[in-house]
Amino acid sequence: MTLAVGTKAPGFSLPGNGGATHSLSDFAGKNIVLYFYPKDDTPGCTTEAKDFTSLAEAFSAANTVIIGMSKDKAAKHDKFIDKHGLSVLLASDEEGTALAAYGVWVEKNMYGRKYMGIQRATFLIDSAGIIQEIWPKVKVKGHAEAVLERAQSL
Repeated sequence: MTLAVGTKAPGFSLPGNGGATHSLSDFAGKNIVLYFYPKDDTPGCTTEAKDFTSLAEAFSAANTVIIGMSKDKAAKHDKFIDKHGLSVLLASDEEGTALAAYGVWVEKNMYGRKYMGIQRATFLIDSAGIIQEIWPKVKVKGHAEAVLERAQSL
């Protein structure tokens, strides 16, 4: 299933940082930045999480919650958050159900080797649960700022 702007965001309920469960429905009435990233504590993923964290106050002022998602275990998310002082919520999709629903579990190719992995992508979901913007194949530099600008327009 390929998601498009204007469609209902697929729901999820997954273990998250701090022993919490993060569900899309928990944030009804708020906008959500749902960003998918390959792995905790890798250079690009760390930069992206720190960039979103540095803008957390501005996102909050725009009635927007930030949730990052990867296949890492929730305990690994906790270590990642503690190590880098992150304020974003992190969800753990070890089974890959949400990753598949959002179309970000894809075949990748590195140095001629094909494997399955998470495509870095971000979805901006409005307070009614409708996808308002999709950033596929995200380049980290400047991304959090672009997402904030769009979230402020909702």
